[in-house]
Amino acid sequence: MTDQHVPEGVRLQKVLAGAGLGSRRACEDIIAAGRVTVNGQKVRELGTRVDPRTAVIHVDGLRVQLDDSVVTLALNKPEGVVSTMDDELGRPSLAQYVEDRPERLFHVGRLDAETSGLLLLTNDGELAHRLTHPSYEVLKTYLATVEGRVPRGLGKRLQEGVELEDGPVQVDSFTVKEVLPDQSLVEVVLHEGRNHIVRRLMEEVGHPVVKLVRTRIGPIALGNLRPGRTRVIAGTELGTLMKAVDL
Repeated sequence: MTDQHVPEGVRLQKVLAGAGLGSRRACEDIIAAGRVTVNGQKVRELGTRVDPRTAVIHVDGLRVQLDDSVVTLALNKPEGVVSTMDDELGRPSLAQYVEDRPERLFHVGRLDAETSGLLLLTNDGELAHRLTHPSYEVLKTYLATVEGRVPRGLGKRLQEGVELEDGPVQVDSFTVKEVLPDQSLVEVVLHEGRNHIVRRLMEEVGHPVVKLVRTRIGPIALGNLRPGRTRVIAGTELGTLMKAVDL
């Protein structure tokens, strides 16, 4: 086992406290309990010093973000806003919601202008890459109001797969939330990232989308975040997001 101690580094409990995991004493207890790994190795020694610029630290299996210049935000994108930081046609864009932040942020994935809901913004390039890479299969959850009464058995058909013009698509989960005389409210969960995938899928099965909201990306939920507002993803919530893509 390689010694993770860096003589000229910073005490591990100080690093953890600085990352918001509690007081130094509380962080000492976390270390002593064997809940901390540094570069993949469990560390219990309270005198351990690490280089916070290079150390990869996990607590209870969740990555701790040590670089306070790295930020990830959740945005509830309103309808009518395009998923770009600067639109050449002058349409409302994402820039207006982060214009007070000093970081240069970019969006993770896209939502079409007519779709509202959860969008992630970050300056963490590796996190963004993994969240959008098909191999990590990060699930996205949508709440869709669709035309017509959804028949029993549609969920099974969608899970088995539907052929679209650019290839087949399978949903990971399909739940009917409410059925009205001429509309249905359904929840669609899938790991596909193709353009307009939910709209094209529901159109193909005869239930065009009237309204669409993305409510979750992996472990991150939209919750009660109001349209046009952002919140910082940090601590355990950020750790669960990073764990979802093996960081």
